Amino acid sequence: QVQLGESGGGLVQAGGSLRLSCAASGNICSINAIGWYRQAPGKQRESVAVITSVRTTNYIDSVKGRFTISRDNAKNTVYLQMNSLKPEDTAVYYCTAAQLLRDATLYHYWGQGTPVTVSS
Repeated sequence: QVQLGESGGGLVQAGGSLRLSCAASGNICSINAIGWYRQAPGKQRESVAVITSVRTTNYIDSVKGRFTISRDNAKNTVYLQMNSLKPEDTAVYYCTAAQLLRDATLYHYWGQGTPVTVSS
């Protein structure tokens, strides 16, 4: 069992920055990777950034060079530092944790979502 608590969303002007936080609790040792998804109005949810238990990272092309995902193990928290924000980054951002189950499938835990609005 894993619980995810998100924070850090808000309203920011284009070119500004935000840092999203995802605090994980529970059986976090079982988590293979934690990442951020986002869902813009009228669009499907898409993966934005992922960090694994061994700190490898991956990003969607549109955020490379602008977003950085990181982990603070002392706080059991994953961050998404978002710089040079663009209006197209506007979305509800969701933290997700992926757990490999006994049958080799992945189970995803989800945070509640935190909205990010970028104005221009």
